[in-house]
Amino acid sequence: MDAEIVNMGIISIIPAVIAIVLSFATRNTIVSLVVACIIGTLLSGQGLLGFPTLLKTSLGTTSFSWVMLLNTLIAIIVAYFQKTGAIQSFSQAIHDRNLSRRGAQLMAWLLGIFVYFSDSFSPLFVGSTMRSITDKAKISREKLAYIADSTSAPVSVLVPITGWAAYLSGLAVGIGCIVTEEDGSALFLKAIPYNFYAILAVIMVGLIGSGIIKDFGPMKKAEERAQKEGKVLRDGAVPLIGKELTEMKPYPGIKPRVFVNFILPVLMIITIALSTYITMGSAKTMEAFLFVVIFMTISMVLQGIPFQEVMDTLTQGIKGAVPAVTLLALAYSINALSKSMGTANYIVSLSESFLTPMLLPAIIFVISAIMAFATGSSWGTFAICMPIALPLAFAFTDGQLGTLVYACFGAVAGGGVFGDHCSPLSDTTVLSSTGSAADHIDHVQTQLPYALCCGTLAVVLYLLIGFFTL
Repeated sequence: MDAEIVNMGIISIIPAVIAIVLSFATRNTIVSLVVACIIGTLLSGQGLLGFPTLLKTSLGTTSFSWVMLLNTLIAIIVAYFQKTGAIQSFSQAIHDRNLSRRGAQLMAWLLGIFVYFSDSFSPLFVGSTMRSITDKAKISREKLAYIADSTSAPVSVLVPITGWAAYLSGLAVGIGCIVTEEDGSALFLKAIPYNFYAILAVIMVGLIGSGIIKDFGPMKKAEERAQKEGKVLRDGAVPLIGKELTEMKPYPGIKPRVFVNFILPVLMIITIALSTYITMGSAKTMEAFLFVVIFMTISMVLQGIPFQEVMDTLTQGIKGAVPAVTLLALAYSINALSKSMGTANYIVSLSESFLTPMLLPAIIFVISAIMAFATGSSWGTFAICMPIALPLAFAFTDGQLGTLVYACFGAVAGGGVFGDHCSPLSDTTVLSSTGSAADHIDHVQTQLPYALCCGTLAVVLYLLIGFFTL
């Protein structure tokens, strides 16, 4: 795309608006994104060849390659779990405990919190692991997708030993009195209590799952459908996952080995990610998943599954990832288009005239949320908003750390996750629909009221912080 395009004003938000409106209107996110990208490239003066050029430039990046490969490796591991009968055995063990609806929902919630190290792996893992359990308990796929989604990014952005923490801390270095990486990490830790949305989102899942807060809005209808009619998916729903994964059967005669084929691989991923973070300062998540794929490939052969059968399973896993990868590719494309058209700059410019210390945290949260919603990227939002929010906060505090700085840091982190949760363009939202085998737009629509409740409460808390502590 043309790097000279910086800010096209109100025109810059048209592609994102088209994508979001069409997604809800047609329930076909892929077509909606294609139309939005084509219109966006025409508006930006790229001509008829703008769309293929956009695909080449936005997808030929390290960032997209990483997400695509990680998603593919996870899909392969899920396929291996099913071929070895690991997920089925794990699910059966839980079935034998006769978990109630409440128990199944709370278990999915705790599982999402436990797998905190990757917002990409968490929703896929929780969804694929708990799907048969929640189906048996007559819990809608929409509810499972919500639980998986709201325990992925919100948890990752609260834990100081994740890639999210390192990324956010790094963005703060060089701003105000934040000079070193250690200063950035210390700021992240002190800002955790001010990351209101992430905290509220995680708590909300627990309250909904336990039944303390009753389901409402579209989710209530989905749950009533699942309980009364036994339909975990609505009629006409299109699950965002290939049948290769949802319909795969265990290899005949394979002996269930839940520890070797399920628990051990998960522990290996967590161990490698944590140990590399501690020793190298960066969690080697991709390497962890690749290692586990190799380990499980060898293990399955040693357990008596023919090598060709293992390779066929690997291929089926890759095929099962195609729907999600396609959607992710288009989401990355429209994100790149929005960046080149200056969407984020335009959104930020709208608020410059009314910024005050008392309103700053709330405004920063809302701006971050709108930006993430429009672009589908929380990390992109962090990169743009953090260098704006922190200097403004330091300007009001004479360069000193304090409540305003912590609140603004938390507002950027939480606002990005909030907007991400509400957007059908978000990669974590896509992965949650994928892992749970839910219709993507159904997931977005049912999750939206819950996210809005947490987001609204977060704004109120930021206003209280602004008016009573500053």
